[in-house]
Amino acid sequence: MASPPIPPSLEHLAARPFSFYPAILNVEPNEWLFRKATWSEILVVNCRTQEEIWIPRRFVGEVSRVDDPVLIVGLNRELEFKGGSVWPHQKRVIQMPVTVGATARVPEEAPERLEPAPVVGIRLEPSDKRIFKLIGGAVGIAVLLYIFAVTLNRVGDFRQRDVVFTAKDQQFLDLSGRDDYLSIVQKLGQPSSDRQHEVGTIRYRALAYPDRKYTVILMGDGATSERYIGALDENWSPIHSVELYSGGTTLSLLRSLKRF
Repeated sequence: MASPPIPPSLEHLAARPFSFYPAILNVEPNEWLFRKATWSEILVVNCRTQEEIWIPRRFVGEVSRVDDPVLIVGLNRELEFKGGSVWPHQKRVIQMPVTVGATARVPEEAPERLEPAPVVGIRLEPSDKRIFKLIGGAVGIAVLLYIFAVTLNRVGDFRQRDVVFTAKDQQFLDLSGRDDYLSIVQKLGQPSSDRQHEVGTIRYRALAYPDRKYTVILMGDGATSERYIGALDENWSPIHSVELYSGGTTLSLLRSLKRF
């Protein structure tokens, strides 16, 4: 019987913040530091809340070889934090309760018919024909009205897309994880505001472009290491993210980032 794979060593992460992928549910932000490890578990601490969590080694996957824009530690299962520890996340299916005293009824199978069903002739009276005609006409009018409404909605969507999503507003699609502050300014111009926010040793930088209706986000541990990780709209919702070398994206990191 083949032995299970040996989990990767994480001692080199003692002074380097990293993020889990997928992110652990019910804990924000997705920024951690390695504390210590045993033969079966590892202890990590959240950079902002300083909350310590033990994670079983069987859930820990590979560590990304590149930390641009952020170092990623993979998880084999989607985990959630509850009751002071982490558990595999399970989607629950709610079953409707049965009435007290009632038992679940199993539908009985209908007896197999070996002969064809008898054909009974139906004779329609003139009044019945008139009713069926009225019903058919009403159904036809309803179908025409539905098609007309769908057509109007599609025309409205196309017009709205033509107004909102212009080539100018999509210039953030030209950005990648290799872009720093200078290259972003060369492509998009000077931002109207430049805000910074530090979480532990990690610094976030928000370059606001209100005329374009989005904000560009950079991340790094210093001014020379800040790189583009994505763009947020006016509601601070991600509209663009960066693909990581490990196969994931920075989307979960952007979703956990609070407005500053």
